[in-house]
Amino acid sequence: MQKFFKICLYSLLIFFSISCFYLATFKTLEFFKKEEIKEVKPKKTIKKEETSKLSLIMVGDALIHSAVYNNGLNNDGTYDFTKMLTKVKPIVKSYDLAFYNQESILGGKEIGLSTYPRFNSPYEVGDAFLDAGFNLVSLANNHALDRGEEALNNSLNYWQSKEAYTAGSYSSFENRDNIKIATKNNISYALLAYTTVTNGLTRPNGKEYYLNVYDEEQVKQDILKVRDKVDLLMVSMHFGTEYTFKQTLEQEQIANFLASLGVDIIIGHHPHVVEPITFINNTLVIYSLGNFISGQDTINRLTGVMVGIDVKKENNKISLDNLRAILTYTKKNNGYEVIPYHDLTDDILPNKIKYEEEYQNVLTSLGTNISFE
Repeated sequence: MQKFFKICLYSLLIFFSISCFYLATFKTLEFFKKEEIKEVKPKKTIKKEETSKLSLIMVGDALIHSAVYNNGLNNDGTYDFTKMLTKVKPIVKSYDLAFYNQESILGGKEIGLSTYPRFNSPYEVGDAFLDAGFNLVSLANNHALDRGEEALNNSLNYWQSKEAYTAGSYSSFENRDNIKIATKNNISYALLAYTTVTNGLTRPNGKEYYLNVYDEEQVKQDILKVRDKVDLLMVSMHFGTEYTFKQTLEQEQIANFLASLGVDIIIGHHPHVVEPITFINNTLVIYSLGNFISGQDTINRLTGVMVGIDVKKENNKISLDNLRAILTYTKKNNGYEVIPYHDLTDDILPNKIKYEEEYQNVLTSLGTNISFE
């Protein structure tokens, strides 16, 4: 009997030992299984939103009357207009992109400089604007044909030797139709330019590429050709009625048409005075920037505006933010110079506060919120 109990006891001990061994082995396998599953479990990734920004400033006409180019003449027969832009240069340089309209054609002094009504200006005007930081230039306006093909070719040769982005005048149909696309700060952009007026002058037959005259069907083709290829699309429009502070019905119709085609910014000039700024849906419309520099002789025509905007691209969508403006005045006495209103003194422009309020009211007359600097 005692022997039987011993056998039972040994059997239980053996069974218990075997059970413990298998239990330990099973736990170990379960541990490694869990570790294995943990290692191959995919991690959640958070997609970062991509944001790109650039700043853009726009000014109006460079209309170089004889009084202006004579003031830029040096004793050695060369020209220098850089001193006329000294006070606005730091502002322009602080922007990524800077636009202006070269109203008087740069045909060079070799064909003879001229003033109103058929303008021709020295190349050094362009040099001064490039030096000041301007890099977007409209060549489409009512004075582009003033001095014929020779001036047009000279102008095109000048601009083709520079790095600025020009639009509105071309050396061939191929160049006209091959719309340039550029990129800044990861934002791609294009500039188109048109004029509705030519002062009764006509383009040479078969060489219509010299000047983009506004034609609704052609404009539509141009926009559709490039709209889906760029983030930011700008259209420079030389339109409206001279010396009026209110946009015309034609300007409104053109602006609505361009906005319907997805243009982001419409940059207007020609009236030689400032006109309202507005939005049509998401399209910024500047009806007229006024003169930036000219030899004209009234405060209205010596006043222009620099309009700034921030362009933001987020997840491939463009938005326009922080609309702002700086009024400018072309001082004539003791030499021509473009001066921001906030730097004007009473001896340069008496009652400047009165005029500043007047032009600010014009710019905001359509209810647009603009920050004035």
